[in-house]
Amino acid sequence: MEKTTFSDTFYCDLAHVLFEESDEFVGVYSPDSKRFVRVNEAGVRLFGVESEKVFFERYGNSIRRRPLSVEQQEELIRLIERDGMHVEEVELLRADGVPFKARVQMSPFRHEDRKFIVVRVTDIEHVRTMESMERQLEHSSQRYGAVFTNATIGIIVCNSRGTIVSASNFIQKQFHYSEEELVGKPIELLVPDSVRHTHERYRDAFNTNPQIRSMGHGRDLYARRKDGTVFPAEISLSYFRQDDELYAVAYIIDITYKKEAERALIEQKNRIEQMNAELEQKVADRTKALLATLHQLEQSKDELAIALAAERELGELKSRFVSMASHEFRTPLSAVLSSASLLEKYTTTEQQEKRDRHIQRIKSSVNHLNDILEEFLSVGKLEEGKVEATYSYFHLNDLIADVIADMQSMLKAGQRVEAEIDCNTQVRLDKSLVRKVLVNLISNAVKYSGENTTVWVRGWCRGTNSRIEVQDQGIGISEEDQKHLFERFFRAKNATNFAGTGLGLHIVAKYLELLNGTIELSSELNKGTTVTISFMHENHSAY
Repeated sequence: MEKTTFSDTFYCDLAHVLFEESDEFVGVYSPDSKRFVRVNEAGVRLFGVESEKVFFERYGNSIRRRPLSVEQQEELIRLIERDGMHVEEVELLRADGVPFKARVQMSPFRHEDRKFIVVRVTDIEHVRTMESMERQLEHSSQRYGAVFTNATIGIIVCNSRGTIVSASNFIQKQFHYSEEELVGKPIELLVPDSVRHTHERYRDAFNTNPQIRSMGHGRDLYARRKDGTVFPAEISLSYFRQDDELYAVAYIIDITYKKEAERALIEQKNRIEQMNAELEQKVADRTKALLATLHQLEQSKDELAIALAAERELGELKSRFVSMASHEFRTPLSAVLSSASLLEKYTTTEQQEKRDRHIQRIKSSVNHLNDILEEFLSVGKLEEGKVEATYSYFHLNDLIADVIADMQSMLKAGQRVEAEIDCNTQVRLDKSLVRKVLVNLISNAVKYSGENTTVWVRGWCRGTNSRIEVQDQGIGISEEDQKHLFERFFRAKNATNFAGTGLGLHIVAKYLELLNGTIELSSELNKGTTVTISFMHENHSAY
């Protein structure tokens, strides 16, 4: 091979480039004068000085934070000349007084029989920072890859021509394709044949005006598997640009189970309608049977005076029950019937919110009917002697606080329930029965009071005596009606517009009999009502 020769000018130019164009400190040190004689521009910047001249003035002899002694300098120079190169990590000092660690590489050379040392300085912290940034970039890339690879929804990335450039693992499972079978293929590969041409127009429109948006609003979307089968899907789009190229990202969810749930909901609606019809028939049959029984009692002519009085009482009960049943049963049943009918009209996915609202209305009405039946059952059990008090120790103030917290959801706008309880001892009563009494009294106070009013619950314990008082600012009760409040099915004349069976206070009175308690009521029309219940019990001192 022909040997290439270079002139001294070439080597001079090469040295100049290596010296001046380096991005690291490069300096020339003279062992004879024990000073730097040249420093490149990168070296000037590294030490934070204005020029090479200023560098010589400040660092001419040493760049170390702790300069070497004369003996140490001579030993270092001998070491460099012996080994041909020496590298060490030392602490240097910038012009602003901030020290930094650096790797210093020193190599000897001669020029015109004079000794010189080339000194290269590398900022270790800077190198570590760059390495850290590279590691962070690598970790970020790995995290993105992990998210894309392990996502639990299908993700596809396409370029503006509709060519698939990336497909997540989940997509491969959804469509039964391998990655090699997807990448490089048109996205229409995954679109049913019947809408393929339409999809191409949608893709062109998206490229013209890309937006992050949900797809298929107002219509059902389907996707096509490798074997040709299709499945219902929810598809949303996003996009990004890279190197002036538009890329679309599609997120695909298989909603087969959701569609099945919708069909199940329709079937459930049909079952609810059937249950409502059966319930209406049962109510009608029981009402008819009750009316028939009352009719037979009315026609009995041979009863004694006591029997006649009982018959008159039954007649009053019949009237009250029929009036109550006519309103209390018909209203929720009508709500159930109307909501069930409206559910038939809401058949699309976008009408789910309306379906949920009417289903909730049906549940609420059925719960209301259940509460009415529970009151009937409670009355029956009480009169048959099937309810017994079960005594235990508990804190009355905690029970009252719990009941008040449970009542918050039924408060009207601006209503409050305030408590003033002075009971630091445990009482021995039936906690369940006391709770039922409190729930009934507080719910009545809330129901018969208007908006922006306060219901007060006051209580105290003194020895073996306890008293609870519930005071409202509601419609009040006339003196005439107060005489009948604890009778079955009785409703005060000014309470006919409020939902109720007329059994609540009757049940409360029966519970208090079981607890050996008493109840007192004082009320005035349009000024409110105060109900006071009292108990005799055993007690424990507070902890």
